[in-house]
Amino acid sequence: MKKAGSLICIVTLLTALGGCRMIRIEEAERTPLEYTVVSEDELPGEAAALIGEKKEKEFQMTYQSGDDMYLIKGYGRQMSGGYSVQVTDLSVSSTAVFFETRLIGPSEDSMTGEPSYPYIAVKTQYREEPVQFQ
Repeated sequence: MKKAGSLICIVTLLTALGGCRMIRIEEAERTPLEYTVVSEDELPGEAAALIGEKKEKEFQMTYQSGDDMYLIKGYGRQMSGGYSVQVTDLSVSSTAVFFETRLIGPSEDSMTGEPSYPYIAVKTQYREEPVQFQ
């Protein structure tokens, strides 16, 4: 019985510590990163192929090519065209890279009957910090 109680205490402690780590990531000071939005024909072939495989559902991925890092966020199948994706934040702290985007719906005039697969790909300098997609 003592072993089970100790195990529960350890799991509770580790869960609490894990929560504290997340708070530190969010509270760390961030510096904006320079980036370029790239089109499909500017992506490395392997990254473009991965997007083609994943585009049906919402996805996020990073891809490294030399000194460049590509951050890619897809919003899956949408019932019409006319969508766009906006970068609202790309910054770095001492613990992580933060990439936040927003899907912008089509206006009534630009809606089509054809489905679309909106995504955005940005290129920035390679960083070793883990990427937090938001």
